[in-house]
Amino acid sequence: MNQSERRKYLIKTLLKENRRYQQMEIPSETNEQKLLLRSLMNVRFASPITEEFAAVQDEYLQDANAQKGLITLSDMEELQPDIFLSQGDITRLIVGAIVNAANSGMTGCYQPCHNCIDNFIHTYAGIQLRNFCADLMEKQGYDEPTGQAKITPGFNLPCDYVIHTVGPIVQGALTTRHEELLRSCYESCLKIADENDVGSIAFCCISTGVFMFPNRRAAEIAVQTIKEYKQNTGSSIKVIFNVFKDIDLEIYKELL
Repeated sequence: MNQSERRKYLIKTLLKENRRYQQMEIPSETNEQKLLLRSLMNVRFASPITEEFAAVQDEYLQDANAQKGLITLSDMEELQPDIFLSQGDITRLIVGAIVNAANSGMTGCYQPCHNCIDNFIHTYAGIQLRNFCADLMEKQGYDEPTGQAKITPGFNLPCDYVIHTVGPIVQGALTTRHEELLRSCYESCLKIADENDVGSIAFCCISTGVFMFPNRRAAEIAVQTIKEYKQNTGSSIKVIFNVFKDIDLEIYKELL
């Protein structure tokens, strides 16, 4: 199969799974097909997939990820020893682990093609990631507490692992408790990374955006927490601050 054939196979299979979508026609335009496939993956609840579907999906996603252009540590700016800054799509990074700003359900974003990091990571990792997370949460038996972290395979992403953490939601004034919980997110991610011998970790801007944590204060906490962790533990882990917005890029450049 080529990419077009794989994409159509995946769409047809996902449409057949749900009676609501079985009569839907596959659009002829490539970009519309890509959006439809992503949407179907986003709204699909966790459930087993066949070996055939997994094989086709994995080939499709690995090719799609490669076409986006992959980024290594040597492509990034090292602003301080073992601390790097990168801007753009975190799913392109060839690192030990990337950090996902998850919600308390931990199984990803179900809004079709939503422009959040949770949606991007689950889309390009593949359906296996949602299934893996759902199994973790079923065994846990309760929503993930804010400030903690869980590690999963990266599946079809170029990173080895994804570390999922739930950041604090700021409604109204920023409080000391919000800051403590954000600090805990970074500490929990670093700790679980070291426990799994992860050599490098790329952090997104946890809790900023829709979780409404002020960008500058979030960056200050991130930088301070990581420096203190490395100093106190002697950890040699390489840390990447991966930002998407220009404002965050400028803030981290100033802080570092």
